Amino acid sequence: MAATEVFPASAGHAGAVGRLLYDFNAEFETPGPTAGELATRFRVLLARDDVLVLLSGAPGTPTGFAFLTLRPTPYYDGPLAQLEELYVRPGLRGRGIGTALLTAAILRVRERGAAEVHINVDEVDADARQFYERHGFTNLQPGKDYRMLCYLREL
Repeated sequence: MAATEVFPASAGHAGAVGRLLYDFNAEFETPGPTAGELATRFRVLLARDDVLVLLSGAPGTPTGFAFLTLRPTPYYDGPLAQLEELYVRPGLRGRGIGTALLTAAILRVRERGAAEVHINVDEVDADARQFYERHGFTNLQPGKDYRMLCYLREL
């Protein structure tokens, strides 16, 4: 199997990133902004130093993406990285693309001084949980009765 090319997204890739996130949300029936609205937001986000978006595949036809944010924390000298989204087009899964994206993401945030990466995974998403566990991530409190609760308030 050939190595998957992974590269950082630039503002010029905002449309592709917006489309990938839109497709991700549509696949899992998650309501959200249109692909165009997401692209507009990514044009702004991609200019920030505390945002990292990596794409896999060819620049004109990306196969997936990883979107990370970095934030200050008093627990380390460097930032804490949050993997906001990781997505591979459905027909291309199982080929190592997700692994290539995750590996590159960890390397890049480590280069930026991050000491820890957080990922939120739906409890029922067994495939995603196994993927991250296979790559060295652990649930904060393992056990069948534990569920991480995420509170939300729209403003």
